[in-house]
Amino acid sequence: MSTTTPPPETVLVPEIRPGAEPVASAAAPQAPQAPQAPATTQLARALGSALRDAMAADPKVVILGEDVGRLGGVFRVTEGLQDEFGEARVIDSPLSESGIVGAAVGLAMRGYRPVCEIQFDGFVYPAFDQIVTQLSRLRQRSAGHLRMAVTIRIPYGGGIHAVEHHSESPEAYFAHTPGLRLLTPSTPADAYLLLRQAIACDDPVIFFEPKRRYWERGPLAAPEAEPLPMERARVARPGTDVTLLAYGPTVRTCLDAASAAAADGCSVEVVDLRSLAPLDWPTLTDSVRRTGRAVVVHEAVVTAGLGAEIAARLTEECFYHLEAPVVRVGGYHAPYPAARLEKEYLPDLDRVLDAVDRVFTY
Repeated sequence: MSTTTPPPETVLVPEIRPGAEPVASAAAPQAPQAPQAPATTQLARALGSALRDAMAADPKVVILGEDVGRLGGVFRVTEGLQDEFGEARVIDSPLSESGIVGAAVGLAMRGYRPVCEIQFDGFVYPAFDQIVTQLSRLRQRSAGHLRMAVTIRIPYGGGIHAVEHHSESPEAYFAHTPGLRLLTPSTPADAYLLLRQAIACDDPVIFFEPKRRYWERGPLAAPEAEPLPMERARVARPGTDVTLLAYGPTVRTCLDAASAAAADGCSVEVVDLRSLAPLDWPTLTDSVRRTGRAVVVHEAVVTAGLGAEIAARLTEECFYHLEAPVVRVGGYHAPYPAARLEKEYLPDLDRVLDAVDRVFTY
């Protein structure tokens, strides 16, 4: 699959006065509706619009991360926000991911809704301890009295010809951690809606952004009459013969594979998971029971990846409906390769179609 290259384009903290901010148990704002605008936009621009609208709607929404302010982020998602909302709400942090997330935990305890940016997926590991031992547990530890309304944005996945540590897919680590919600959009409409819903959520959300899809265009508003809840999967393309289950960057790959398969008379249903934790099992099982065959596609390593959990659960719940084993397509069990080899590593049209062929051999 070809990719589009991106166009060339003193730490401050919000003043916190005792008694001036809402208590941590205050009611959360209602999840917003997607804008009803017909115009198309890039996925990255949709994310920027979501951040801008969330900050305008709630003065307790703050953004912090490396270069998010003056530079506007490596991918320019936060461009212009510091000029609009000031340095106390769009905070250029030191180069310390653990410090970014640790500060966000403290802000959330005081009633703020911080949105952290981790510049690249491979940089999240220094903050892993803060995320899995503090952020994910504090709401339960406080018996629900503390809300952890923290959103952590992570550009993830390959396909941009980057150097080492810039093309990771670490979602399985966080999906394994109770207390975290995981979301990942595949379209500009979902990028806007899911990010607004994540910021409005009182639980911590890891928000994975498919960086190689940042410059793909689409409508900013979803075609549905009512926006989907953030826990719901989306049937991106209906079909009757086999289900392709994908998320983030591989949804487009699977849609292309479905179009190619249709030329050979095979009807492929594509389900975009959208939420990785929790997973929308009713939508997944309903699709697989109808088609009788399933292929799970993700960029992450296949071994112990999210596809393994999906395959196991589908086998348990759809055993008497399956015509073939659930097949997984993903990264090889090896460190992410150098840029010139990533095309061989990432799932592509041919590998997905090969998996579809295999489930029809039983």
